[in-house]
Order: sequence, then structure tokens, then C-alpha cells
Amino acid sequence: MAASVPFPSSRITNVQTEARTREAGIPWFVWLAALGVTSAMIGAHWDISWHRSIGRDTFWTPAHLAIQLCGVIAGVTCGYLILWTTFANTSLRAASVNVLGFRGPLGAFVTAWGGFTMITSAPFDDWWHNAYGLDVRILSPPHVVLALGIFAVEFGTLILIAGQMNRATGALRRRLENLYLYVSAMILVAAMVFVLEFTSRIFLHSAICYRTVCMLSPITLTMAPNATGRRWGSTVVAGIYTVFLLGMGWILPLFPAQPKLGPVLHQTTQFIPNGFPLLLLVPAILMDLVRPYTAGWKKPLRALGLGSLFLVSFLAAEWPFGDFLQSPAARNWVFGSHYFEYWANPKSYAMMYRFIPFEKTPGEFLTNMALALVAAVLATWFGMARGEWLGRVRR
Repeated sequence: MAASVPFPSSRITNVQTEARTREAGIPWFVWLAALGVTSAMIGAHWDISWHRSIGRDTFWTPAHLAIQLCGVIAGVTCGYLILWTTFANTSLRAASVNVLGFRGPLGAFVTAWGGFTMITSAPFDDWWHNAYGLDVRILSPPHVVLALGIFAVEFGTLILIAGQMNRATGALRRRLENLYLYVSAMILVAAMVFVLEFTSRIFLHSAICYRTVCMLSPITLTMAPNATGRRWGSTVVAGIYTVFLLGMGWILPLFPAQPKLGPVLHQTTQFIPNGFPLLLLVPAILMDLVRPYTAGWKKPLRALGLGSLFLVSFLAAEWPFGDFLQSPAARNWVFGSHYFEYWANPKSYAMMYRFIPFEKTPGEFLTNMALALVAAVLATWFGMARGEWLGRVRR
């Protein structure tokens, strides 16, 4: 009788860990990380609206606290998770990585770093406002540090979810896929927050708007279906983004607000929302429809096809919709074109419902559109690659 071949103990441990993962529910630390991401996105839109409606008040506004709550949740939760995995003999050790002698899920290290970066940005932002007053731009130096932290928390949360998702099966995997798509949508919300300066309605007939959107949006929209295998992954992500922004646009004006800084060029009596969401749902649906027919293409050709489709379909939808947003028909609570911040000049492009001529010549316009196409293709390729990697993460 042939001697039996011993089964490697490490393999046994991994099999046992995956079996427990399939039987268990979504871990507590994943839920907390997703809660932190949600808090940051609500706080970010609330904070921008606060600045547009009230001005610089105090660092301890509810909006700022909602943003920093994300950093606290991410730092404390994932810091504890790393220490727990390092010093306690838990099932997580078999699905962890070693970083400087500490053990934990890969996403925990990324998320913890992002959380501490966000917290570090807080005193920097407070000093900046005390020294220079109201931010002229969204991407001030302290906000750049904050943005790096937020994106690290969000991407780290994606890795956390992906590690659990790729070890799960059946109904649990389905729930983790749904949570993955939700966090992906929050990443899309964050990306669009930090390019608001070039995507408001006065820029919708400028190529800089489309170039900016093409640099970021295709990454998230492509990562989602490539990581989860969901046929309509891009559509779900763009749909959640749309619903989230519609909710912020409709809820914020329900609350009273008055400016506390001058000069007040336009009297506000309510919170001013940040505009109607971009029509990213249109290219997302088309990309999901076309993607199965490109499955056999080489990756560069697939990126070229899907990236080009993103730009062309987004341009075809958003350009005429920009005309609508500038029309009297959009000056209501549904589309919000009648809301203006307290420093809005009556002669500004926004208040006169005119498009800003950002590109001065047709050549400059065509150059920016060409760059938009290049950006869309590269962003699509990058999103495909990151999505495939996330689809393989198991730790």
C-alpha cells in the first residue's frame, strides 16, 4: 500500500480560513471602514456647501467633524485590527501580510495610513484658514493632504473588501460585491468633489471639463466590473454616485444658513448645494453593454475602445444637458441652477447663465479634447489593471 503524502500544514490553515470566511458574515472592521468612507463623503459635500453659504466659521463645524470622523474610524479600527492580528492567534493571521514586523490584512495598513494622514491634515487646515482665511480653491495645500488621506482610506477599504470577497462564495460573496460597488461609488464621489472647479455648469462647453473628468472617472468605472465580475458593475457605481449627489443637492437647501463673512454679493438664506451630478450614468451603461463583446480583445485595444466610448458618450450626453442647465427650465429645486454662493457676482458667468470660454481658440479646444481622449484611454487601461489585481487579492 502506497504511503500517503502529507498535506502541507500551511495549506490546511488556508483552507480552514477560507471555510470560516465562507460561513461567517461581513466582518465588523469592513462595516466600520465603509461607514468612515460614507461619513467623509457626506462631510465633504456639506463642508463645501458650508463655505459657499456661511463662509469660514470655525474648524469645529459638523461638516469638518464628519470628515475627520472618517480618519478617526479608519485609524483606530485598522490600527486595532493590525495589533490584534499581530499579537493574537486569530484566523486572520493566515490571510495577512507582514509590514515591519506587524501583521494584518493589506487593506488595513493602507486604510490606517490614510486615516492618520487625514487626522494630520486637520491642524494644518486650521492653521491655513487662520493665516489666509477662506479657501480660494478646493485643492489648497492642507486639502491636498486631506485628499491623499481620503483616497488612501477608500482604496484601503476596497482592498479589505476584496480580500474578503475573493475568499467567499455564494450569498456572502454577493453581499461583499455589493459593498465593494458601494465603496467604489464613494471613490467616484470623492474624485468628482476635487475637480468641482472645472465641472460646474459654466464649464460644460469647455474641453477642460471633459479632460478633467476623463482623467479620473474611467478608473473607478472600469475597476468595479473587473474586480467583481459583475456585468453591470459600472452602471451600479455610476447610479449610486448619481443618487448620492441628488440626495445632497435636494437635502442641503432644506436647512437655513446665512453668510458670516463679507463681502456678501448675493444674500443666501439656505445651504447652497454643489450642483447637479454629471451624467456619468450614460457612459457607464454603454460601457457595460459593450464590454462583453470586447472580452477577446488585447488589453491596449480594449482600453482604446472603452475609453473612446466613455469620452464620446459622455460628451454627447453632457454637452446638450449643459444647455438645459443654463435654461430657465433648470432653475428649480430639482436641477438647482438657481442656487448661488454668497460671494457670487451678479455679472459672473454663473449668474448670467453663460458658459465660460476657457479655451481661447479652436486649436486650444481641440488640443484639450485630444488630451481628454488620451486621458480616457489611459484611465481605462489603469482601471482594468487595478480591477484585475483587486480581483486576485486574498490577504
